[in-house]
Amino acid sequence: MPLDATYEVPVIYSFWHRAVFASAWLWRNSGIAVMVSRSFDGEYIARTLEKLGFVAVRGSSSRGGAKALLGFIRQLEQGVSVVFTIDGPRGPKYVAKPGPVLLSRASGVPMAAFYIALTDAWVLNSWDALMIPKPFSKALVRISAKMRVPTEAGDEEMANYHVQLQAALERVTRFAEENVKRVGSAEFGLVRD
Repeated sequence: MPLDATYEVPVIYSFWHRAVFASAWLWRNSGIAVMVSRSFDGEYIARTLEKLGFVAVRGSSSRGGAKALLGFIRQLEQGVSVVFTIDGPRGPKYVAKPGPVLLSRASGVPMAAFYIALTDAWVLNSWDALMIPKPFSKALVRISAKMRVPTEAGDEEMANYHVQLQAALERVTRFAEENVKRVGSAEFGLVRD
């Protein structure tokens, strides 16, 4: 299922870095734009993502962020959704950065959060506890409601939307982790956040 099947496009999505492998596989060939670091390693990541059918926009919160946000604005203007690995590239784990809030205000495009929980994964001993799905692992995707930041939002309102984004990320993560073992069972149906 394409990520954008849930919502009218474009949307500014955010998710935790630990779910990057599952996300890349699930939404391959979607054409969604992804921010990739301008580092040497980022070049390999960008090439891999492009082979998987994503659009790589170079920059990160630590290097080239303003240029990447402009690149994301161009993608949104073309009707392409964008996605942030919101606690990347170096953490801290589960702490959202303000990029999507800034982008939503600048573009007028709504933002949403998602998380993918896995029933069986290798979890790396890394800052993000990166998950690599094991064969035959089941996944549960939870996507939040959309939030649109007004273009005239001031600093206080921006801070409030940042808190709302953090809360949405925590909510979808908690729901997916608590319910992933029920995937495929008769009592588990589609539920929206």
